[in-house]
Amino acid sequence: MIASHDVIADASPWVRRFAPAISPDGMVLDLACGAGRHTALLKSLGLTVLAVDRDISAMNSLQGATVQAQELELEGSDWPLLGRQFSGIVVTNYLYRPFLDELPKMLGEGGVLIYETFADGNAQFGKPSNPNFLLKPGELLALAARSGLKVIAYEDIYLDHPKPAVVQRICAVKGHLKGCIPLQFAS
Repeated sequence: MIASHDVIADASPWVRRFAPAISPDGMVLDLACGAGRHTALLKSLGLTVLAVDRDISAMNSLQGATVQAQELELEGSDWPLLGRQFSGIVVTNYLYRPFLDELPKMLGEGGVLIYETFADGNAQFGKPSNPNFLLKPGELLALAARSGLKVIAYEDIYLDHPKPAVVQRICAVKGHLKGCIPLQFAS
């Protein structure tokens, strides 16, 4: 069993950097949450989290008053989260284009989208290598632009840690950030 602090330490530096921008006045969606490394981080920041994935068996230790885990089919013909609103959405290492444009619609005013996944060029370093699972150049910027999100930060870069990879990541806001939330700019 991995200790909770280990899971938080393993959280993406990108998510750790921008998660404090999410308003505690609402629920945060951890989409395709996996084992819950970002759910644990969000919980530690005092946020209420809905963690969804097709398998939530690893989430038992995190569930409680501020964390709800829900097993959902995220790649079916219907979007299972239709009509839901969130103060933040966190997505890492996951891409399913048919519902990508639904994410900004699910943000309330001041809601923060933190998205990080593999990008074009990653195939040279291993999996994922299928273009269906790799963001095209500028794809997250285009999502923000067509959805009216304000970009706080964006990168399309090569990383060598935790393994060599090409990733694209964005932090964007719907409208204006609520309140004056300090951001941590050191990674």
